[in-house]
Amino acid sequence: MTDVVPANYASTLSSIKHLVHQSRYAAQQRVNTELLRLYWHIGDTLRQRQRDAEWGSNVVGRLADDLRAEFPTMRGFSRANLFYMRRVAEAWPDVTEFVQQAAGQIPWTQLTLLLDKVDDPALRDWYAARSAAHGWSRAVLGHQIATSLHQREGAAPTNYEAALERSDSALAQEITKDPYALGFLAVGSDINELDLENRLVERIIETLRELGPGDWDAAESKLALLV
Repeated sequence: MTDVVPANYASTLSSIKHLVHQSRYAAQQRVNTELLRLYWHIGDTLRQRQRDAEWGSNVVGRLADDLRAEFPTMRGFSRANLFYMRRVAEAWPDVTEFVQQAAGQIPWTQLTLLLDKVDDPALRDWYAARSAAHGWSRAVLGHQIATSLHQREGAAPTNYEAALERSDSALAQEITKDPYALGFLAVGSDINELDLENRLVERIIETLRELGPGDWDAAESKLALLV
């Protein structure tokens, strides 16, 4: 005997699928935010040390070597990347504002591209907002910058905070593919989807615990539902 499918089954399934996608995106976005927050703090530390002490390029190179030895699964501790971290801290001096802005919502590889290709801070934020809103890949972002999208659209860089339709699924895919995000999670690019989701949740729980005391039991239970 075949069970009768309720009339509201399709709409219920659609609603639950939407909740799952939202939760997965939130988990991925949290990982990206914590990675960028970490990089900002490292960059700010370097900025202060190089300002107040004799921290030249050779010292930064040694720091990169020592960090890679301590964290061999993370790809973000090259000498060049440490200098990018310092530039990020210089470009966005307030870490709280940084992670809340569009620049703090895009993958690290896109952020470094913006630093290299766009000098104007307001225009940099405009491109970051567009990339976050439309889920651009790094290649697409580079193309839009190279072809001066802001001029072709006649857009004012100061209007970058205007409401834009967000493509959560596209941005989530970009964050998941970012090698620095994968390194932060201590996984490789060949990881399967289920293992990646498990590692995302594990790292978020670890981060919550490191932030200090709080009612994390309920949070952990909710996060466990994601997998």
